[in-house]
Formats: sequence, C-alpha cells, structure tokens
Amino acid sequence: MPSWLAPAAYLAGTLAMFVLRAPFIRRSIQVPVAQSRIGPREVLLVSLVAVGLLLLPVLWLTTELLAFADRRPCAWALGSGLLAYALGLWLLYRAHVDLGRDWSNTLQIRKGHRVVTDGVYRRIRHPMYAALLLHALGQALVVPNWLAGPGYLAAFVLLVALRLGPEERLMLETFGPTYEQYRSRTRRLIPGLW
Repeated sequence: MPSWLAPAAYLAGTLAMFVLRAPFIRRSIQVPVAQSRIGPREVLLVSLVAVGLLLLPVLWLTTELLAFADRRPCAWALGSGLLAYALGLWLLYRAHVDLGRDWSNTLQIRKGHRVVTDGVYRRIRHPMYAALLLHALGQALVVPNWLAGPGYLAAFVLLVALRLGPEERLMLETFGPTYEQYRSRTRRLIPGLW
C-alpha cells in the first residue's frame, strides 16, 4: 500500500467534513441564541475533540513526534475507514439538512427553535452525533497511528457521553411534553437499539 494513501484519506475525509458543514455553520451563527448552556466543561470537551480531530493527526503528518505510536498500514483498515467516512458524511449532511436552522454546535437553543421529527430524526434523536462517531471511527481506521488515529474517536465518545444527558434535559425543559413524546418513540444513536 502506498505510504501517501493514509494521509491523503485522512485529509480528504476531514476536508470533506469541514466543506460539508461550512454553509450550515454560517447559517447557524446568524440565528440568535435564546438559551445557552455553554460552560467550562463544554469548552474543554470541544477543545479535546479539536485535539483529536486536528492537532494529533497534523503532528503525525508533519513531524516525527508521534512516530513511536505508528502501526503498519493495512488495506482492510483503510477501506473500512473510508466506508465509515462516507457513511458518516452522508448522515451528517442529512442531519444538517433535516435540522435546518435549529442546529447549534453546542448546548444552545436558537430563537424559533422547534423539535425536528422528520427525515433522519424520525428514527434517531441524535443523528449528528452518530454521524460524527462514524467519522471518528473512520479516522481511527484510516490513520495508522495509535494516538493520532483513535484520538478523535476517544474525545468524541467522551463528549457524547457527557453531553447527551444535559442536551436532553435542555430539550425537555424547553419543549416539555413535545420532546418527551418524541423521545419515547425514538432511540438516541442507533435506530431500534439505543
């Protein structure tokens, strides 16, 4: 397997995610925030995700600092990682489109916010988290380094574990029975399972 393939796959997957999200981020920041629960823990979690998604892989790509953690690249891991990237990017796009202007990158409620229950949200409450977990799994498989590869996945699993509860409480406080009813008929991350 050519040595340039894993770095090219990581860069393409990460660039695709940023390009895909850019128009939704631009639109989101134009919608006023009605309620925010951003605190020090949220800032720390987002910072850890940035380290795993960007800093560690960039260090792996551009320096020898993480060479001690390199693993041998293999075709099945690269292929599986590319598949995880593709599925994650598709689900991320669908989640953004279906959520529309009601999306926020952090624990916030936007003015005019509503509970979205159609599209991919019909079967799963947090498809964006599921999509980013797939993307993080893709990076863990594509990047042949025991730190730079799974760093994003570890950080994002921690973020999801610590954010899902507060996010759902915020939605319950804001939307009451509407969100409770929606919650009772959907799963958090995996349709039909959890």
